[in-house]
Amino acid sequence: MSLSPQLITLGHYLAGEFDNREQAIAEPIWYVHLRLWQRIVPLFLEDSITLFAEQANIVKLDQPYRQRIMRLRVSPHGDNSLQVQYYMPKNPDALRGAGSNPALLHHLSPDALDLLPGCILSVTQSTVTPKEYKFVASQPTGSLCRFTYLGNTIQVSLGFEVTANQFLSYDKGIDSETGKATWGAVTGPYRYTKRLEY
Repeated sequence: MSLSPQLITLGHYLAGEFDNREQAIAEPIWYVHLRLWQRIVPLFLEDSITLFAEQANIVKLDQPYRQRIMRLRVSPHGDNSLQVQYYMPKNPDALRGAGSNPALLHHLSPDALDLLPGCILSVTQSTVTPKEYKFVASQPTGSLCRFTYLGNTIQVSLGFEVTANQFLSYDKGIDSETGKATWGAVTGPYRYTKRLEY
């Protein structure tokens, strides 16, 4: 199956090495200086572009965390819209550091992942210039991204915006009892600039 030009562009925009240096310098109380890696991995090739994502505090690059898999594809609902489905590695420690050491991803297979059914984003696209686009990914109304990790139930709110050189992350942890954000983009998105193309 051939992939749509929009899907290929979205994958190209998302793949790379990013950081939020300018934001962390301007607002150090609210934003930690992070590095974010998003690497394309050869999974679900029949209809998708799949990325491994990982991040680290810039002063602790040897301690990356939040390993996740993002599967980009055309919606199965037949309307040609794009969507992002999230997966969690069954053994995140086996992939720790794969952002900077992609050799760790060579043996990654679908059976090493857990599908997160409610963790899915709908993507809309707009034109910034005749040759550049902006993609906005958000959770459908009423959807709930909740999963179990190390025996704990985790709830997150997911979302992002991406252009050719910038990635804005709206991801945040949610207290399931109060509905309030507890970590992540609590006061606004993390604003990453692409530093390296992958």
